Amino acid sequence: MRIALTGGGTGGHFYPLIAVAEAIEDIAIERTLIEPELFYIGPAPFDMLSLQEHDIRYVQSPAGRMRRYRSILNVFSVFSTGLGILRSTFMLYGLYPDVIFSTGGYAAFPTLYAARLLRIPCIIYDADAKPGRVSLWSSRFARWIGVAHPEAAAHFPERVRDRIARVGHPIRREIEHPTAEGGYEFLKLDPNLKTIFIMGGSQGAKAINETIIDALPELVKTYNVIHQTGTANLEETAGIASVVLKKSTYPERYHAFGLLNALALRMAAGIATLIVARAGSGTIFEIAAWGLPSILIPIPLNVSHDQTDNAFSYARSGASVVIDQRNLASHILIAEIERITQDPERVRVMSEAARAFARPAAAKKIATVIIETALSHEPV
Repeated sequence: MRIALTGGGTGGHFYPLIAVAEAIEDIAIERTLIEPELFYIGPAPFDMLSLQEHDIRYVQSPAGRMRRYRSILNVFSVFSTGLGILRSTFMLYGLYPDVIFSTGGYAAFPTLYAARLLRIPCIIYDADAKPGRVSLWSSRFARWIGVAHPEAAAHFPERVRDRIARVGHPIRREIEHPTAEGGYEFLKLDPNLKTIFIMGGSQGAKAINETIIDALPELVKTYNVIHQTGTANLEETAGIASVVLKKSTYPERYHAFGLLNALALRMAAGIATLIVARAGSGTIFEIAAWGLPSILIPIPLNVSHDQTDNAFSYARSGASVVIDQRNLASHILIAEIERITQDPERVRVMSEAARAFARPAAAKKIATVIIETALSHEPV
């Protein structure tokens, strides 16, 4: 059984592939199937180490990102995409996988186009409240379509909606379940205080970092603060924070990290009372799985519509509060943090809403469909 994975460009598209690959491995063991051969087809993967850890073979195929605004780069992207289609077609003809699983994004388009030409079954998944262009296009020939948000199905053509299932979001095993054990000691924080966890993402979020720095003198009077700044921003942010907190009585209550590894992330989630984060769909569903209240600050609309749609989709469940970046200021953020954390009943209600939104076992649901499709496609 051969299964090809495609999608990527960002962690939000890439890591669900890894979560589903883990679930495929588990199901194969449970059902005593021959170990599937897994392939990742696309441009350079977001995390090569994750592919190697799961014995997923990387097959390089170029793809061009089509921007929504006028740019000479779109011309080059057309050539990259055309080359990717040719390369993917030849590679898929040689590999001839039994099924292809896509998480969408520009990186998946050449492989999906080639799969359509070769009539290879496709399963697709889209994590956003408003599905991307590649997912909408590929839904026309996909065997099955998984979505994360309740609003997503309405954006697909009506004739494909009987193939759509809301499954939640596939989350990697290593971060799905938070742990408080050893968290305060490992992160060197006061166990008697509530903890605010700021998730800036792997690239960080400059606007959030700057607002947190402005709010720090007030925040550390009441809270522990764990701040994931983004690897590129750590030195600058930590340096400014040390100056800002120089006259503070509690500088030890703030800890900045570039990018937390899986264990530290689980510990941070395990001791957090509230999370402040961007609104990538992967981030939202991690927070939901952890059952934590959150404040979401989506990327501005002139940069991306996806995060705003995701944020309000999640906020409608009652699990989160959204602050528009244009309105983001330290006093507003502090007031919102206090309004949530100082009300135990609200924390409880938001936590329950988060868990209800999470829809656990998404990876296993998708993997089951992939395996059944692959088995039905294998020659007898």
